[in-house]
Amino acid sequence: MARLKKITTRTRRQRLMTRLGTGGLAVIGAVALALSGCGSPAGRQASTPSSSAPPGGTRSPSGPVKYELAATIPVGKGPGGVAVDPGTHTVYVGNLDPDSGNGTVSVIDGSTRMVTATVPVGRRSDALAVDPGTHTVYVVNNSDDSVSVIDGVNKTVIATVAVAPGPYSLAVDPGTHTVYAGSSDPHGGAGAVSVIDGSTHAVTATVPVGKYAGEVAVDPGSHIVYATNSGDDTMSLIDGSTHAVTATIPVAHWPKAVAVDPGTHVVYVATIDPETAPHDTQPPSRSGRVSVIDASTRTVTATIPIGKDPDGLAVDPGTHTVYVPKYANDTLAVIDGATRAVTVTAPLVPASLGHGVAVDPGTHTVYVSSFNDGTVSVIEPR
Repeated sequence: MARLKKITTRTRRQRLMTRLGTGGLAVIGAVALALSGCGSPAGRQASTPSSSAPPGGTRSPSGPVKYELAATIPVGKGPGGVAVDPGTHTVYVGNLDPDSGNGTVSVIDGSTRMVTATVPVGRRSDALAVDPGTHTVYVVNNSDDSVSVIDGVNKTVIATVAVAPGPYSLAVDPGTHTVYAGSSDPHGGAGAVSVIDGSTHAVTATVPVGKYAGEVAVDPGSHIVYATNSGDDTMSLIDGSTHAVTATIPVAHWPKAVAVDPGTHVVYVATIDPETAPHDTQPPSRSGRVSVIDASTRTVTATIPIGKDPDGLAVDPGTHTVYVPKYANDTLAVIDGATRAVTVTAPLVPASLGHGVAVDPGTHTVYVSSFNDGTVSVIEPR
């Protein structure tokens, strides 16, 4: 019954999102996301408060890092996944459109904070990943059981790849140009990871993993793929060269998201505790944690409480900072990778259902999608 409750909750949240659409509450303000006060109001137009520095935050030479909501950028309906091409500072956002189901990808120029193109893809598109070496963008189409391949230069779809049923997440190994698509079969929950050759756009292997597989991440140094299994409360480790599962690590209840710090080879897994509120509570009250895993020993070395309902993870490899959006209370938890402590819990746009998160490692700018109001928040460290 515990497993059924997990899936019921997840499906229920999806139904809630569909009912809410993107009409939600209006965007409120350019908010100072640290220990300081509020900035001037921001509307639906992409805008930067006049006091802000040029795009690309810079860290203060001393003292605590502060975070500012520097701009909100209107994108498509129901934005979810976010990815950044660090070479071009281009941001890609998957929009699933809860009304029609027709997916698009919004292409944002990170320097001007303007949408430069909207690329039609498959149905219920969400998660994205970028190969920085080829400037190729990959996006899952959940309802089509496929992955769309986008040429980042021409901003056009150049291939559509059929993958295992229920694709949910993506990761790219930039060294081998291999793409990994995590899937959870909607009929029974069998998890699988489809392995795609980035040069031929062909599936070269399908690796069975645990039940209700969720997110995938790659360590580019070791070429190990990490796949969370929310139905088993485990994480599968896949050898990128043999495409075989080499280990299965127990983690906390309902692993939701995973990310790797390539510099330290530390793996971060966001999990959600069992529900502590009735099913009709909006939003549900579920405490979240981030498990810290040493990749060399494959053991959990720390568990960090972060508050309600984490729904994504991103690591800044230059600062070893971890970012976790929490959709229940519209905040962003900021974790210091060295101290393994939450240093800031920064407010996001109210009633936005913050979901996808990505970091530009060159500018240290953080991008968080807002499902309800169809925007992307641009957050800069100061």
